[in-house]
Amino acid sequence: MLIIDNLHASVGDKPILKGLSLTVPAGEVHAIMGPNGAGKSTLTNVLGGKPGYEVTAGSVTFRGQDLLALEPHERAAAGLFLGFQYPVEIPGVSNVQFLREALNAQRKARGEEPLSGGEFLKLAKDKAALLKMDMEMLKRQVNVGFSGGEKKRAEMVQMGILDPAFAVLDETDSGLDIDALRIVGAGINAIMRSPDKAVLLITHYQRLLDVVAPDKVSILAGGRIVETGGPELALRLEAEGYDAVMA
Repeated sequence: MLIIDNLHASVGDKPILKGLSLTVPAGEVHAIMGPNGAGKSTLTNVLGGKPGYEVTAGSVTFRGQDLLALEPHERAAAGLFLGFQYPVEIPGVSNVQFLREALNAQRKARGEEPLSGGEFLKLAKDKAALLKMDMEMLKRQVNVGFSGGEKKRAEMVQMGILDPAFAVLDETDSGLDIDALRIVGAGINAIMRSPDKAVLLITHYQRLLDVVAPDKVSILAGGRIVETGGPELALRLEAEGYDAVMA
């Protein structure tokens, strides 16, 4: 579903990704772990099309399309979802309004009919229930006044409503307490565990992988994937640290 081949990318004049290659087929949850400064967030931002990140070599193919040739909204309509490490606040815009506009914009881009207000509210209620989020929360301004855990749960509700084919989740476990981690992890499993979907899960810690069990784990270091293995690789990292494992 996602094929990254020899990807090089820079921020300003500083090279960050230095020949990263990775393939994530449909049906797979692929975790990426790595030390700080390895390029994990840069990879996320390049896939999402964030301005300021220059791809200098390599390619990214998503569902047979050249992902790098698409604008960010086109990537979203094609089925890509990006979960932020630090979800932004949007004062003056309610979650319900934001999510309905986003969903119907994507449906229009795919040639589908927009959902009515009633249809959307039913969908939103169902997805909010997966994340144990009260609908009253979705009537509030986007992330304004939300705790870290509430922001992440709201973002997973957004993922459920948009129903992407591929989710890139950048440290979704950041800022979550034990209960919120279990709820968010269960939401990821309920929304994205499917033979025709895939997840690229970026994390520092085994605790999220205990809930969202990955099929594969890769280590990103120095702007490249340096090792790929099964779930046991994450357990080794947790026990021994990056230096010992990569040595």
